[in-house]
Amino acid sequence: MSEIREECGVFGIYSDKTGGVAASTYYGLFALQHRGQESCGIVVCDDGVFRSHVDSGIVNDVFTTRVLESLGEGSIAVGHVRYGMAGASGKENNQPMVINHVKGRIAIANNGNLTNYRKLKEELELGGAIFHSVSDCEVISYILTRERLKCGSIEEALNRAMDSLEGAYSLVIMSPTKLLAVRDVNGFKPLCVGKTDDGAFVVASESCALDAVGAHFIRDVEPGEIIVADKSGVRSIRDHCKEKTASPCVFEYIYFARPDSVIDKMSVHAARIQAGRYLAKEHPVDADVVVGVPDSGIDAALGYSYESGITYGLGFIKNKYIGRTFIVPGQSVREDKVRIKLNPVSETVKGKRVVLVDDSIVRGTTSARIVKLLRNAGAKEVHLRITAPPFTHPCYYGTDINSTKDLIACNHTLEEITKILDVDSLGYLSIESVKKIAVPEGGTDMVYCTACFDGEYPTDIPEVAGKHTKYDRKISEGKE
Repeated sequence: MSEIREECGVFGIYSDKTGGVAASTYYGLFALQHRGQESCGIVVCDDGVFRSHVDSGIVNDVFTTRVLESLGEGSIAVGHVRYGMAGASGKENNQPMVINHVKGRIAIANNGNLTNYRKLKEELELGGAIFHSVSDCEVISYILTRERLKCGSIEEALNRAMDSLEGAYSLVIMSPTKLLAVRDVNGFKPLCVGKTDDGAFVVASESCALDAVGAHFIRDVEPGEIIVADKSGVRSIRDHCKEKTASPCVFEYIYFARPDSVIDKMSVHAARIQAGRYLAKEHPVDADVVVGVPDSGIDAALGYSYESGITYGLGFIKNKYIGRTFIVPGQSVREDKVRIKLNPVSETVKGKRVVLVDDSIVRGTTSARIVKLLRNAGAKEVHLRITAPPFTHPCYYGTDINSTKDLIACNHTLEEITKILDVDSLGYLSIESVKKIAVPEGGTDMVYCTACFDGEYPTDIPEVAGKHTKYDRKISEGKE
């Protein structure tokens, strides 16, 4: 269990038939709930009329039966689930965003983080643009609208807008007659397409969302590709597809994605099993049982067990009503957060030497509390194994690691971390192995982004992290 947040998940559907798209989007977002639990939204297009509902909270709470019925019986819809990055938690940042302009309107939802956000926003503000959020989505919408005013179609405008966008983005965009999907040239964030039995075209951040609406997986959107669905069918624009630019985020396989998803032709479950196998080879230990921290540590724990021959056991029961975020009503009870989420199975660990498998260590506070739970349940020894290398660098592509000051691996040695966490031994997966966990059978090695582990960024990075422009800083400093 990690303290990392990924930014969001997107979903879109285009149908030749009217009706059912709101419900399908609801089910799709429900399947993507793990990617964002701060807010969610759906926009439905019914013959050019947009109906929208966006609010803070999880899908099941925000979209009641009455709300879904109010969205009407359209034929196109887009949806979004969101985690806010640091400093971007206000309702004004919720998505999808609906934009009205002289040539019509669009709804847009994004997963990712622009590395040139500051530069673009300052240029737009100097041109008279007024912003209401600190969301990349709003910047992208301005760029897209600017290009739309110069050309004859939304897809041509998007193709031209991509020349200005740098960093990570996976977008779904809805116009009155079309649904578009686009993935940045590096393919940092996942995006895939499918089709239902009745012919509806579906796009989603993960294939598990396609499964949820009965859509058959077709393929992943390629890095740099634009896909357009309208009454003429589905077509692809590949002007920005280039060889050797792809560098998808490897942490999708380690933590973010659901294990039943397939991303870039690779099963997330299989990748985590492989990570566990590599861990067992790199950090063997004499132990009695292997346990995984729900949810993303379980598959890797199975892999460790398969490779080492040590029995796998059910080590924790997770409260299924609590997701990756949890509202705590005050500092005094914050320490109990882990205990409320997880309860150790004493029968599995009491008196035993335990291999504890988890996906990552960020600040170390959560890991220390999980180890304490095992100790209190009677574990004789606890050997912690992590399916990711140590976090040593900030991420600029949408993972909420915007500083190194709180990263435990940046401030302590391996021996010090072992003592801080109160474990008998500690082993991280190596950089070399993490790059090999997601290689499709019969496929060639994919070059994944591992910048948060090794500092090897696949793109130019901003001089200053964060979302605030110079003008924003002047306001916060009382200079305007």
